Order: sequence, then C-alpha cells, then structure tokens
Amino acid sequence: MPKALPLRLGVNVDHVATLRNARGGARPDPVRAALTAIEAGADGITAHLREDRRHIRDTDMARLKAEISKPLNFEMAATEDMLRISLATRPHAVCLVPERREELTTEGGLDVVGQHNALAPFIARMNDAGIRVSLFIAADPAQIEMAARLRAPVIEIHTGGWCDAVVDGHAAKAEAEWKRIVAGARLARAAGLEVHAGHGLDYDTAETIAALPELAELNIGYFMMGEALFVGLGETVRSMRAAMDRGRQRSVAPT
Repeated sequence: MPKALPLRLGVNVDHVATLRNARGGARPDPVRAALTAIEAGADGITAHLREDRRHIRDTDMARLKAEISKPLNFEMAATEDMLRISLATRPHAVCLVPERREELTTEGGLDVVGQHNALAPFIARMNDAGIRVSLFIAADPAQIEMAARLRAPVIEIHTGGWCDAVVDGHAAKAEAEWKRIVAGARLARAAGLEVHAGHGLDYDTAETIAALPELAELNIGYFMMGEALFVGLGETVRSMRAAMDRGRQRSVAPT
C-alpha cells in the first residue's frame, strides 16, 4: 500500500448562502460560516459561483478571498465570465464543474474527453496565472487520462453515485461504484495528479473514503450544513475531521 498523503478537509459554504437568499437579506452570512469552519479545523473553503447566482454571489467570493486565512477553492463552470471573475479574484484554486440551470445540484462529472479542445486554453490561462486547476470528473480511466494530458494538476472524483447507493441501501451498486473510485484514485495518482473527492459525503462515507491513501482532500458541504442546524457548524466540522482521521488511520495501520 502506498504511503498515505496528508488529508485535508474543504468545507463548502454554498448552502449557507442558499438559506440567506431564501429571504433576500444578508443573513446567515457564508463568510461567517467559513470563518467558523476554519476556526474548528477546516483546511480550506469551497464556494460555487453559479451562472444564475442561486446561492453564492460575486460579493461573497470577493469577501471570502479577502477575509479567510485558508485556501479558497472557487468552483465554477468553464465560461468566459467565470474566467474573468476568477482571474480578478485570484483564489488558491478553481474546480471546473459541469453546470445546468435546471439541476438542483451538480449531477455528474465534467466530460473532459469531449470538451478537451475548449478546456485546454482555459486551463492554460489558469496555470499561467498561478491558480491551481482541479477537474471534477467521474472515476473513469479515459477522463483521468485526459485530465493529465490537459495539464490540470488536480482532479476531484465525483462520489455522488457511490454515496447515493450507500444511503439507499443498494449494496451491489455501492460496491461497483466503490471499486471504480478506488481504481480511479490509484490511476490518477500514478499519472502524477493530486486526487480530491467530493459530493454526497457524510460521516460514514467520509470515514470510508479517507482510508484511500491516494486522496489529499475531501470537499464536503450540504451534509455538514444540515448537521450544523442541530449541533452547530463548529461541532460538525470537528466531527467530520474525526471521522476522516479514523478512516485515515486505517490506511496507515500495520498490515
């Protein structure tokens, strides 16, 4: 088994903004949530600025960059408008994701094989600006290999199919999805990519996936914001960190 990498926790604050926007005011403040998460042990903050601005707003991105002390991961579609905003904001990283207005949440991975001609100059602009590019993709060999060819230093494996199957009790599907994730993480790491994972993770699935030594970061949002309603965001971050640490310990335990 390869040596396990340090495992970071990125906290997505999108749905604090979703709740704020339901009333159209200024509260709850996603920047305050980000600061609380960092104080409790988050290693970074993720925010998705969508074309329709359904949750995070342009001013949120500017304030997050200015006010937080940890890396900002800017999730966005690969559009000229988002390129302009990201170059002006200068986050630590951008994660390129597929986006459709009618979806409730990101439904699948980015098709980097089919869109490589459009993505190549986009990624090059980011690399030239010193912004790390992550591609949010399925654990599919063709997508992973193309990500490496496009010189994106990071991929984030879409874990939604696996997490949904686990929650729904579909054991066979969960097992198949899990095997794809394991194989994808190994392939990506062997190709020299930094490997992240996210979408649909809760305490149990985060603990399980944290045992994969190839992973460097988990990005988690919706579940954590829901838990925070009951126990507070700080306690939720600490509990998630503890779950990840338990899983990571399994990856480094003697065999």
